[in-house]
Formats: sequence, structure tokens, C-alpha cells
Amino acid sequence: MGSRMTAQIDIRPIFFFPLRTFTRNAPACGGAGVVATLNLKMLNSLSRLAASRVVTPLVCITLPDYGAPVWCKLEYLQPSGSTKDRIARYILNRAIRRGELLEGGTIVEASSGSTSIAFALASAQLGLHFTAVMPDGVSHERIMIIRAYGADVELTPRSEGVLGSIRRAQQLACESGAFWPRQFSNPDNARAHRDETAGEILSQMTTGSVDIFVSGVGTGGTLVGVTQGLREAGCQVKPVLARPVNSRLISDVECCSFSQRIPGVVEGMSEIFEAAEMPDMCTYEISDDDAIQATRQLIRSGFPVGPSSGLNYLAAVRAYHEHGGQPVCLTVFPDRMERYFSTELFHEKGE
Repeated sequence: MGSRMTAQIDIRPIFFFPLRTFTRNAPACGGAGVVATLNLKMLNSLSRLAASRVVTPLVCITLPDYGAPVWCKLEYLQPSGSTKDRIARYILNRAIRRGELLEGGTIVEASSGSTSIAFALASAQLGLHFTAVMPDGVSHERIMIIRAYGADVELTPRSEGVLGSIRRAQQLACESGAFWPRQFSNPDNARAHRDETAGEILSQMTTGSVDIFVSGVGTGGTLVGVTQGLREAGCQVKPVLARPVNSRLISDVECCSFSQRIPGVVEGMSEIFEAAEMPDMCTYEISDDDAIQATRQLIRSGFPVGPSSGLNYLAAVRAYHEHGGQPVCLTVFPDRMERYFSTELFHEKGE
């Protein structure tokens, strides 16, 4: 993987913020759809779920080849290895308190990987059953991790992409009455990042504000939620979308796909992202080759991240240089490297 790189790192203090509790009407399809009294067992399970929350470090990283200080939220340190733990905990906590998910219930969700892993872990902590619906072709490591938590995996045709998995998850939820989190349309997704992630960032930043926030888009929950949370706190933050070159346009809904080389970054199907009011958002396209190379440099510098972290880091570097002055640029490192051992990240082309 080449010569050793040395990154400059600045680690700031971190604090804990408790989860909030809200109410909302139950969805028309998927979930119990009734109001139920929480029994002691479920309350204890919720306490265990809340206790698993990790307030991840926020560090300032300057890789020698790129020459830009970027504040990076190390979300790969979440228990399941990705930022998706936040939405899994938040969505399930609220669903249980609303009576949409009962003791012994089943959860079904569509995901290309990290969300399914997060829900598999949360379901194991809650004593619930989980079925992950994923496109055929996802890395074998992700399937192994999900099954290790006692969850089931159903693969849909690769040609149908994530949309095919979403349709199948909806069908399973409607037929069985299972709870369907609907990560691409559930506003609790963005709220988790607005209430949790943004709050942590504000407590950790010592610069006084954030000028630019960069994130790739899977569901859009991170970009939308963190931007909202920072703006509600008074930050004049500019949102930046990091897009792999091979990703489809946002408006190309029926043909949307994701870069096979940068898993987890998907566009064109998220109601959360499409409904967000961010007219000042700009987009930086990053080639898969460049994102993977940056990811390898981050790993050699001691950050065991997946390809979407390299994508986010490069987009943040570009935003820093093109903004002018010395803006405070912030991004997230969404997941860990071990779910990509069988992918190109650890195997050069032609090997």
C-alpha cells in the first residue's frame, strides 16, 4: 500500500447528550400501528440500547498529500462500526415508545450494508428479529456480520439495485406486519443526526463555528440532519455533497444506482434528501480511484475507514481550497474498513 504517511491530528474533548423522546402517527404499512404500554422488559431493553451510544471523537486531520485541515467525526467507532447506529437506535427507540414495535416483533429493512448491520445489532440488543434485504453483490463480510447478530439476509437481483431491495422490504412488511424503518423516507433518520450528531459536534468544536459540512448521500440523513442542527445553533454552515463520479443524478430516480467501488453512497431515491431545503448546497464529484487512494492513505495514517471516508475527505479538501481564506471544514468518516476486506480497497486491480 506504499510508503507510510503521517497525519496531523488534533483531538478535542467530547460530551454526552441524552436521547430525546417524541411521538408521531404510525405508518400505514409495517409496524403494529397501535399504542401499547411498555412493559418492564422492553424498557430495560431500551435502556440497554441507549447505553450502547458512543460519542465519537472529532479530530482535525491534515494528510501531507492534500494540505488542508479537515475536522473529521470518527463515526466508524460506533458499536456496529458505522454512523448508521445512530439512526437505528433513534428510529427503534421512537417506534417502541409509539407502540409500532412490540416485544417479540420483527424488523425488516432494505440496505446495501451498513444500515442493515446497525439494525441487526440493535435488534439483538432489544431481543427482536431482523431481516435485511440487500442487493446481490454486496461484500461477503457485510452478510457475515449481519448473520453473526442472528439476523436473516434476503438478497434481491443485483440488476434491480437498492430500489429492488426497497420494494421487497415493503412487500415483506405489508405481508407479515413487520416494522419497516423506511430509512429513505423516515424523518427520524435526519432527526437522529440533527439531535445527536450535530449536538456532539457543537460541544466538541473549539473554533466557534463550522463553515462547511461535507457528506456523501446514502439516505441523505447525515447531510440534512447535521446541517439543520448546526444552523439551528446559529452556524452559517454551507452544505457540500460528496458524489462519486459513477453515482447517478439525484433526479434519475428509476435508474438510480450506487458506485460499486464506494459502497453506501446512493442517490435518487431519498425523500429525506429531496425534501430538504438547501438551495445553497454545492456538489463535488470525486473519482472512485481518487477516493480509494485517499482511503488507503487514511488507513496508513491510523484511521481504519471504508471508501466513503476517502470520498468525504477529498471533497472536504477541495471545499477548503476553493472556499478561500481558512474555512472550518467538517466531515464524517461513516464506517470501518473490515467490511471491505474482499473489495478493491485491499486488492489492487488485476490481482
